[in-house]
Amino acid sequence: MSRKILALSVLVLLCLAAACRSPHVQVSVENRTGAEVRLLEVDYPSASFGADSLAAGATMHYLVQLQDKGPVKVQYTAPDHKQPQATGPVVEEGQHGTLDIILLPGGKAEFHPDLRGGK
Repeated sequence: MSRKILALSVLVLLCLAAACRSPHVQVSVENRTGAEVRLLEVDYPSASFGADSLAAGATMHYLVQLQDKGPVKVQYTAPDHKQPQATGPVVEEGQHGTLDIILLPGGKAEFHPDLRGGK
């Protein structure tokens, strides 16, 4: 009898832990521009994050929770003082997974979403 109670208790705890988790998106920004970028900003619905600088070849990671629906945008200051901007996929509240953003030469950017869920 006590094994059944223990197994049931563990099952209940696992279900509660899974239900309490908020959906998050792991965002990675990789700098393949060939030079350091400054004032990097990633905007997503209802919030943003960024860094003062990101070295050439470096990758930064950030965990976000989506609160609304809208496009992901990235902008930064290049060594020539230009401010490239790129718009990526539309994301929405409740999605979870990963989003890789690759900054490329010439002010271009690639967005590689692997997202599930949503409203």
